[in-house]
Amino acid sequence: MFEHVSEPLLARPLFFLRMVKGLGLVIAIAGFSLALGIIGYRTTEGMPWIDALLNASMILGGMGPVDTLKTSAGKLFASFYALYSGLFLIGIAGILLAPIIHRVMHSLHGRQDL
Repeated sequence: MFEHVSEPLLARPLFFLRMVKGLGLVIAIAGFSLALGIIGYRTTEGMPWIDALLNASMILGGMGPVDTLKTSAGKLFASFYALYSGLFLIGIAGILLAPIIHRVMHSLHGRQDL
């Protein structure tokens, strides 16, 4: 996925394209994760679509649930979804930051004046 240390630094337009691809991947994963949360709240708590969307969005964004959960299944789902959401945030940070960190490290690799 990334250029080898013996290869020249990727041109800026191609680097920008790499960043756009990573952003597209993050958007797709976020859409899937949000859909998973909406369906989970709909099936375990019987929430209306808009309330399920709100709760899933808030947990996925790291803010916490909005509505009080009434069923044991809903509480279990919310617990596992919150754990998943924490890993999701770490994962998307890695996907978005990896090309930038790689570019910086690649550009500094050959310097002897440091």
